[in-house]
Amino acid sequence: MFWSVLGTIAAICTTVGFIPQIIRGIQTRELRDVSPTMLTLLLVGCSLWLTYGIHLKNPIIALANGFTLSFVITILLMRSLYKKRTQERNDHR
Repeated sequence: MFWSVLGTIAAICTTVGFIPQIIRGIQTRELRDVSPTMLTLLLVGCSLWLTYGIHLKNPIIALANGFTLSFVITILLMRSLYKKRTQERNDHR
């Protein structure tokens, strides 16, 4: 029981940790300082953890990494969108 609770708390912390970055990105419309290499590695890692969690039929691992994967994809898409908008604005000047 202790380890399940510990695992759940760890999963919540690592998953929710991406939300402040998403909120800041929405507020500032700027994610240039977020490393695309880091995000790509997280994307691959979370995908593998999600697959592993599904294989084990472990809902804590699967759900945490499913949500984290969606947050990483959101940050990658926002970064790309904001970068494109910045370039378009600079091209029109």
